[in-house]
Amino acid sequence: MDAAYEANALFELANWQKKMLKPPSLLNHVTRKMQVKINNLIPEKIHQAVTATIKQMIRATLFGAKLTTLKTVPYQSLRIKEAVALDRIAFYKKLAAAEGGVTGAGGILLGLADFPLLLGLKLKLLFDIAAIYGYPADDYRERVYLLHIFQLAFSSQEHRRQVYLQMVNWTEKSKTLPDDIHQFNWRSFQQEYRDYIDLAKMAQLIPVIGAPVGAVVNYRLLQKLGITAMNAYRLRWHEEKIASGTAPTLLPPL
Repeated sequence: MDAAYEANALFELANWQKKMLKPPSLLNHVTRKMQVKINNLIPEKIHQAVTATIKQMIRATLFGAKLTTLKTVPYQSLRIKEAVALDRIAFYKKLAAAEGGVTGAGGILLGLADFPLLLGLKLKLLFDIAAIYGYPADDYRERVYLLHIFQLAFSSQEHRRQVYLQMVNWTEKSKTLPDDIHQFNWRSFQQEYRDYIDLAKMAQLIPVIGAPVGAVVNYRLLQKLGITAMNAYRLRWHEEKIASGTAPTLLPPL
């Protein structure tokens, strides 16, 4: 059973990798231009507030006080790990949907409060999934990996491809990371995240439709983040099996 599960997981991983490496399409370019136009219509104060919130909250959460997370558990198989991971994703999707519905029903003020609340849920989910796959998030390099997963889920296709290539062979690449997290490209991180979610999340500020929009969008964002994280850790799992000589090199060439 475990062998069949792992074979299917590798098949899904290969398909996911192809998506990460795919160049931007014409639709991606059109969407990007639309996002720029929408951003120009939003008051600068709102942009500044969102940017500051994203930067400070993520830095404080990942590199400041520790979140209460699951302890790493030596699960015996990938199948068991991913069953637990899917259960956690389902839990956070429901929590995020409820939070989005409440804040969306409250108009602009509560709608703006959704940004930091949703960020907290996303980061908590990433910490939990890291623990499930056996990677302690108190390790500085593992927290940087979480930032990369975050970017994979919420970035343009062009930027996503660049981030993915930084994550391949992470064990070796992590050894070259700077000790100072301030050297991380926060500007690019913030802008990609804002541009990705603004189009969907700004509709949450509209009265009447804000509640259902908030619930649906939050649910889907947590789903996307969870599946992205699972594939990112499948990549690590497979690379480690190759290094140990217990798995064939089945991934598509870069």
